[in-house]
Amino acid sequence: MKQYRLGIDAGGTFTDFVLADQDGNVRLFKATSTPEDGTKAIADGLQQITAALDTPIAQILANTELCVHGTTVGLNALIQHKGVRTGLICTAGHEDSIEIRLGHKEEGHRYDAQYPPAKMLVERYLRRPVRERVLGDGSIKTPLNEEDVRAACTFFKAEGVEAVAISFLWSVANEQHERRAAEIVREMLPDVYVSVGLEVYPQMREYTRTSTAVTNAYLGPVLARYVTKIDQFFKDHGTKTPVRYYQSNGGMASRDAMVSRAVNAINSGPASAPQAGLYVSRPLGFDNIITVDMGGTSFDMTLTKNGVTNVSKDIDFLRYRIGTPMIQVETLGAGGGSIAWIDSMGLLNVGPQSAGASPGPVCYMRGGTEPTVTDANVALGYLNPVSLLGGRLQVDSASARLAILERIAKPLGISVEKAAYGIYSIVNNNMVNGIRRVSIERGYDPRDFALIGAGGATGLHITALAGEIGITTVLVPKLASGLCAFGQILSDIKYNYMAACPMRLDERVDLARVEQRFAELEKNAVSALEQDGIPRERIAMRRSMDMRYVGQVHECAVDIGELPVNNSTIAAIRTAFDTLHEQLFTYSEPQSMVEIVNIESTVYGRNPPLAPPAIAPGRQAKNAIKTHRDMIFSSDGMAVNVPVYDGELLGTGDTLHGPAVIEEVTTTIVINPGWHARLDASGTYVITWGDKKSA
Repeated sequence: MKQYRLGIDAGGTFTDFVLADQDGNVRLFKATSTPEDGTKAIADGLQQITAALDTPIAQILANTELCVHGTTVGLNALIQHKGVRTGLICTAGHEDSIEIRLGHKEEGHRYDAQYPPAKMLVERYLRRPVRERVLGDGSIKTPLNEEDVRAACTFFKAEGVEAVAISFLWSVANEQHERRAAEIVREMLPDVYVSVGLEVYPQMREYTRTSTAVTNAYLGPVLARYVTKIDQFFKDHGTKTPVRYYQSNGGMASRDAMVSRAVNAINSGPASAPQAGLYVSRPLGFDNIITVDMGGTSFDMTLTKNGVTNVSKDIDFLRYRIGTPMIQVETLGAGGGSIAWIDSMGLLNVGPQSAGASPGPVCYMRGGTEPTVTDANVALGYLNPVSLLGGRLQVDSASARLAILERIAKPLGISVEKAAYGIYSIVNNNMVNGIRRVSIERGYDPRDFALIGAGGATGLHITALAGEIGITTVLVPKLASGLCAFGQILSDIKYNYMAACPMRLDERVDLARVEQRFAELEKNAVSALEQDGIPRERIAMRRSMDMRYVGQVHECAVDIGELPVNNSTIAAIRTAFDTLHEQLFTYSEPQSMVEIVNIESTVYGRNPPLAPPAIAPGRQAKNAIKTHRDMIFSSDGMAVNVPVYDGELLGTGDTLHGPAVIEEVTTTIVINPGWHARLDASGTYVITWGDKKSA
């Protein structure tokens, strides 16, 4: 009996399903997302799977060795401020640290006096002070006043609080007070979700730790209810292995780990894209990739250099400071559902407002009235004017054109074709600016990278984006529209174990203490993974240290791999810090004193590799042409008759030249004039600019 891996990525518009077996066969399915109840979309996707395999879903799930679910539930709750009523217990005098925010405003608004403050996740009256004080050296100046904690619990119970965050000023130097406060809260409020700063983000920086604990508490019950429902759904349908959940750090987690660290689910969807991107690019010789994912609501970008994707800590996400590690993802409100509109000055804009899954683009015939990027793609001839998703999604091209005519073309005094091309060009420009932010603005030349297309709508724009940014190689896998779901089943279980370990690298440095702290973290990590059913031989670890020059405010995370910390290695670690500092900030100070601030061990429960897909040899690409369509590739609105290829009929080595369109079941790829595409044996379209021989 075949063994399967199932990846499920619940996006804002569609929920993607990728089913892979041990022979390298990979199938992709899509269902319309149902934000009100995620199990409805999952049931729809499973029904498609059982029909395609002609096998009862209970039998498929019983033979599923890995089921991974990525969800936008946490993200949506934070965006819409639909978390639970949350209380905060903190050191007296620090009730307003989450509102003062270190006196910081987000980039671009630092000197804008009119920029509104962020909405607080804990209202002022629900922040309860506790008399206690631990000093920076760990000594206790003021003992914990337990009556203050009990009074806070009584107050929270009366106010209907569903979650409590606990964060004391110097708990990283001495855990005693925060641990005891957590015991009292759990004793007095047994049904309330408790988020402890030491457990969520046990590192230096009191504001970051408090904000992370608060965000975790705010989202915790929402995520707990969701994963409980998902778990029960799969159990009811025959799953024998526990469902894994995808995290923002680029790895999987167990149900319990995800519930206790709900903050790790905030950006879980696009976090798997780099893993899938490397799987696609490495057989073709690329380790430098920019992965872009255009879905129905957003456009996500990640950059991977030399096979390593940037991970961020201590960042502002949706205006809230998050300390836990997250794959560095740049997100724009630029998706297929992004709405085109004319501002008060008569200028055409696209997004960030989106039609989403409901009502969706006008052409989907679900009640949408505002013209979107998808409607523009239909009007330009890029998208099939009759149906998408193999006929499952009907398209009304006449309605799309009418919406563009009434809302955009007539007010601007131009044709529908020119208006549609204007919408297409503006959203492309927005996305190119986003790619510049993850590359040029961080010191990387995008011309040194291959561009990986992910998401259902990306293929319509990918060659235009690459041409604008100067990239000459584009890779679009057949699985592009479900690449994040595919990345999930390629990933490992991944947990981050952190600790504060402030220490100067001077003559008094105690390196044995640093090594001991690492050993303690890793012992706990191995124990957690073994309890998760991962054998020791599949467990791997990498270490990093947050370091800075004495007197600096911010630190650099130095990856030291598996190096022990001792007298023999500290010089190499110091050199690695100087090198990283120069790379990030263009200078280093080898003569200056350095200090360690925090340490971190990232532990992996490795998954066996997935067998590569096998694509049948091609014959001649012209045999895959199923029709021709008029399409527009310039601002003059002039149409060109273009061949449309059936992706199902293309085989390994088949080559075609733009302008052309490839229609896969779940995505459409537009090959602009001057570009050439070849289907590789790995199931990826290699699209290159200029030289036909390179195709």
